[in-house]
Amino acid sequence: MKIVRTIAELRAQLRGQLRTAFVPTMGNLHEGHLSLMRLAARHGDPVVASIFVNRLQFAPHEDFDKYPRTFQEDCDKLERENVYVLFAPDERELYPEPQEFRVRPPADLGDILEGEFRPGFFSGVCTVVLKLFNCVGPMAAVFGRKDYQQLMIVRRMTQQFALPCEIIAAPTIRENDGLAMSSRNRYLTPTERAEAPRLHRVLREVESRVAGGIADIATIEADATAALVAAGWQPDYVAVRRRSDLKPPSAADLTAAEPLVTLAAARLGATRLIDNLEIER
Repeated sequence: MKIVRTIAELRAQLRGQLRTAFVPTMGNLHEGHLSLMRLAARHGDPVVASIFVNRLQFAPHEDFDKYPRTFQEDCDKLERENVYVLFAPDERELYPEPQEFRVRPPADLGDILEGEFRPGFFSGVCTVVLKLFNCVGPMAAVFGRKDYQQLMIVRRMTQQFALPCEIIAAPTIRENDGLAMSSRNRYLTPTERAEAPRLHRVLREVESRVAGGIADIATIEADATAALVAAGWQPDYVAVRRRSDLKPPSAADLTAAEPLVTLAAARLGATRLIDNLEIER
């Protein structure tokens, strides 16, 4: 695996490659990330990964400085997955001057759910993803379904800017007890780690009630939120939304079996976890 630090080196290394598959990450890689590399290898060749902790998507009070950085371990894992190039720029390389030009998703998609509780987050994501796409020039890029709203926003940005890149959605990889794999899971204490799978169980209960025909979505959401609060969580949201645009479903949507998804974000101690589950009806 070749490790490159500059955009010029990256472009030189990839010159003439027309089927590059790309997986952007912030490092601290786990099995979920590695599954993205394997999926990328089925959709292109060579596979390029990036590691860059993007300051633009962190609010001032969030954990940018504490975000776990495990570069050598990450390199070892990527090498075992036969990744061809790892692009690992520092901030001065990717942002040599203040990044005053930003990509801002539409408010009706970018300012809800995660965007409501993390203002500016999706603008930071879109800006760095567009910049990375311009550096790598991929034919395909892989993003995980665990970040459901992010996946949707990146896909729409790619479509609206007519970027020659297919966005591949990868399934959420879970621990044996149902907890979605995440770099932030390492922040959990042993007691919190034992409690953390409750988030997935709550979403499964929401799915069960909606799939069972209960149409009072507000009550289902409130009950799920209350279940988390009773167990010591601090929920930001538990929501049932349309898969197509993440808007709340209408009565007609429920009658017509509109495809739905349930999404949640909640703090357990100092750690904020997110998860989602597509509802099968």
